[in-house]
Amino acid sequence: MNPHTPIELVVLDMAGTTVLDDGVVEQAFQRAAERTGVAARIGWDEALQYVRDTMGQSKIDVFTHLADGDVESAERATAQFEAAYAEIVTEQGATAIPGAADAIRALRAAGLKVWLTTGFAPVTRDALLDALAWHDLVDGVLSPVDAGRGRPAPDLVLTALLRAGVSSVQAVAVAGDTVSDVQSGRRAGAGFVAGVLSGAHDAVALESAEPDAVLPDVTTLLAALTERGLVPALAPIAAG
Repeated sequence: MNPHTPIELVVLDMAGTTVLDDGVVEQAFQRAAERTGVAARIGWDEALQYVRDTMGQSKIDVFTHLADGDVESAERATAQFEAAYAEIVTEQGATAIPGAADAIRALRAAGLKVWLTTGFAPVTRDALLDALAWHDLVDGVLSPVDAGRGRPAPDLVLTALLRAGVSSVQAVAVAGDTVSDVQSGRRAGAGFVAGVLSGAHDAVALESAEPDAVLPDVTTLLAALTERGLVPALAPIAAG
């Protein structure tokens, strides 16, 4: 990390980082597995553990593995997953990580652009944005289909960088709750990469991907950047 490169863009994951997951991904996976039999080859317990281990990655990639490389089966299972996730959001609504929306507003008020990225397809991503009324909260959103490859490849981060018009990869900060989020940021060459403990993976798992920091949640990101001199400290507003 080059401490002299100020951050211009923050790339944030959705489920588990800015949006409360609360088991919804696993519920949707279970519905998809029941409807398609995609987990039958390796059994439910092993399949569920794989889903947990690969949280944050493109869902088509996850289902392709579970389907033993059968792309047609993976596509059917992915479609059922997306449908199930949308059903659950309709049934239960969607909830932001506490303080996430204010944290995003604070990042933007500090002069940073904020993009959301996700392993979900656009239909699922947009269902979440609709439920949270977040379409105007951020500068942009990306799914794997928008970028090329999903995480842990660097494509989502690099596509956000290009679309945001950032001066260099060192001017990008990445934060997410999974190992694949951290790996994606690292592979993109981002100037600051953080794991957050509000979602799928614990500190030991996140540290294995060598982030610059492991934070409690996204609400502490701006302070972490400021402390490292990557974002100018905002002058306090005078009373009266």
